[in-house]
Amino acid sequence: MSRIATGICAAVAIAAGGYWLSLSNSSPTYPLISSAEAQEADLDTSTIVEMVQGAEGAPVEIIEYASYTCPHCANFHTGAYKQLKKDFIDTGKVKFIYREVYFDRYGLWASMVARCGGPEKFFGISDLIYEGQSEWTKAGGPAEIVDELRKIGRLAGIDNDQLEACLQDGTRAQTLVAWYQENAERDGVQSTPSFIVNGKKVDNQSYGDFKKLIEDELGS
Repeated sequence: MSRIATGICAAVAIAAGGYWLSLSNSSPTYPLISSAEAQEADLDTSTIVEMVQGAEGAPVEIIEYASYTCPHCANFHTGAYKQLKKDFIDTGKVKFIYREVYFDRYGLWASMVARCGGPEKFFGISDLIYEGQSEWTKAGGPAEIVDELRKIGRLAGIDNDQLEACLQDGTRAQTLVAWYQENAERDGVQSTPSFIVNGKKVDNQSYGDFKKLIEDELGS
């Protein structure tokens, strides 16, 4: 039986003042952000749209915290997630909320591309990002990686001008980082993928055990 994820990706601390999201020595220049800027800027994180699948009034709510650069998150999304969607999300039993975690600048850029098409395209683009993770994350330097992410965006029907506008939106990037930090601190997220089921954090486990946990919640 496959596990929800075959392991975890440990969170890395964001050093205050470290410009961890800069694309150096390349043109055009993508958002240059430090954790200090994200924390100190007057940012309205309520503008960040929650990405949700399933019925709004579903009896079980699952929140996943995941990073687009985490291999174990890719394993989940190309495997157990599809079964979860078929068994519970598409049947109206589970409301599934996906929240991005940013370990690095590449994960942030992937998120900005995924969100560029709005909620309607978000999960489809996310599928493409995870399916191609082993290719785009190894494309070369930052310029090559962001170009591969552009290709994924274009494959999803987003034109070049819209993609560039999304990728170069520094305020949006700062707000996403601040939103991630608020979420991670509130829910105690230190690794990915992390799952919260009806308000309770759950351990990494087989899909069979995860399914039973959901069924127990449905029966309670």
